[in-house]
This record gives sequence, structure tokens and C-alpha cells, in this order.
Amino acid sequence: MAEVSKPMAWNGERSIRSSFSVQGPSMLPTLNLTGDVILAEHVSHRFGKIGLGDVVLVRSPTDPMKMVTKRVLGLEGHRLSFYADPLVGDDSVNVVVPKGHVWIQGDNVHASTDSRNFGPVPYNLIEGKALLRVWPPRCFGSLR
Repeated sequence: MAEVSKPMAWNGERSIRSSFSVQGPSMLPTLNLTGDVILAEHVSHRFGKIGLGDVVLVRSPTDPMKMVTKRVLGLEGHRLSFYADPLVGDDSVNVVVPKGHVWIQGDNVHASTDSRNFGPVPYNLIEGKALLRVWPPRCFGSLR
């Protein structure tokens, strides 16, 4: 799971932006395994401005003390189909994202714990939207 370590710059609950170190295999190849630093903003989600493809910081539905980084692949009302076991490729599962929820997945489907495991995530667990990778310098740029 791409876990978010402590914020590197945090201005409290009402922060507009912050930078975080992200570690883990679930967002490969978008984010590196050993600690990319991303710049995130904490305003868009408060106004319902999270869209498909956005990389978001989410309070883990299974451990509220953890923050995870995932990509939004479904919004409320969207119908999704996925394989229960992507390594085997059988037993397709269909789901409709309920009102007030999003569907999140890691870019590395073989090494991610995400909505395929815990289901749609309540929108209020979104803490921010990742904007840029700022470290390492050779990887600087948008996360789209």
C-alpha cells in the first residue's frame, strides 16, 4: 500500500497545501517505491472537485491512523467491473459506487490494497489531492 508518512509541511487542520513522503509499491510506476515527495492541496475535495484519474490522499478505511495514496477510478453512480484476483483473471465482480463514495485503486494492481478489498470509500475520508511530485528532482512533475 502506498502509505503517506508524516507531512513535511503542515499548517494544521485548515492547511491549503502540504508536502508528503509517499512509500510503498501500490502506486508504481507513478510513484517510486522508496519515498517520492508529493505536493498536495486540501481544498478541492471540500467542494466536490475530485475527478476521475485524480491521485488522492485518503484516510485508510481499515486503519484511520494511516493515510494512503490512491487514484480515483470511480465516482458515485459509476458502474465498475474488476477481477477479484487480477493474477488469475476470473470471477469478475461488478459494483456501483454509492452516493457519497469514491472507488480508489493503486496503479500497481498486483500490490495494492484498495477498493477491490474494502469497497467504495466514503468521500469524507479524502484528505487532499496530489498535485506534483517534487522529489526526486529528476521526476518533478504532474501526477496525472
